Amino acid sequence: MVKIGLLSDTHGHLDEKMLNFFKSVDEIWHAGDIGNIELIDKLKHFKKVRAVTGNIDNHLLRQDYQEISIFTIEKLKVVMTHIGGYPPKYDAGMKILLRKERPGLFISGHSHILKVIFDKELNLLHINPGAAGIQGFHLLRTMVRFEITDGIMKNLEVWEFKR
Repeated sequence: MVKIGLLSDTHGHLDEKMLNFFKSVDEIWHAGDIGNIELIDKLKHFKKVRAVTGNIDNHLLRQDYQEISIFTIEKLKVVMTHIGGYPPKYDAGMKILLRKERPGLFISGHSHILKVIFDKELNLLHINPGAAGIQGFHLLRTMVRFEITDGIMKNLEVWEFKR
C-alpha cells in the first residue's frame, strides 16, 4: 500500500496547513502550476515528489519535470498532466493518449475546480484536485489524499480551506 497526497495550482504558495494534511502520505503528486523551484524543493525535502509542469511554470521547473508523466505504482497505471480536460471532453490529443496508455487513473489540474469523475468509456478514474494556492478565482483551496493497494484506489479524502 502507498499513500498519496495530490495537489495542483499552488502558484508558489505552500503553507503549514498543506504540509500537515500530507504528513501521513508516502508521496506527493503535483499536477502543475507549481509556481517556483523553491516550492518543489520544500516538498522534496518533506516527501517523495512526482510532478508535471503547468502553463505558468518556467524553464527551471521544465528542466526537471515534463508536461505529462506516465507511471505505474502498486499495479495502477497513472497518467498525470496539467491541462487535460474532463471526461468525456478531454483536451486535444489527450483522449488519444488515454486510449493508447489505458491508465486506471488520470490526473489533471488547471481548472482550479476539484472534480472526481469515473469515465465509463475509458474505464478510468479522473481526479482534478482543484487549486491549493491562493491565486485565482477559486474560493476554496483544495487537495486530496488517497491510498493505492494492488491496483485499487481507496480512502479518498478531500481537504478544503477557505482562501
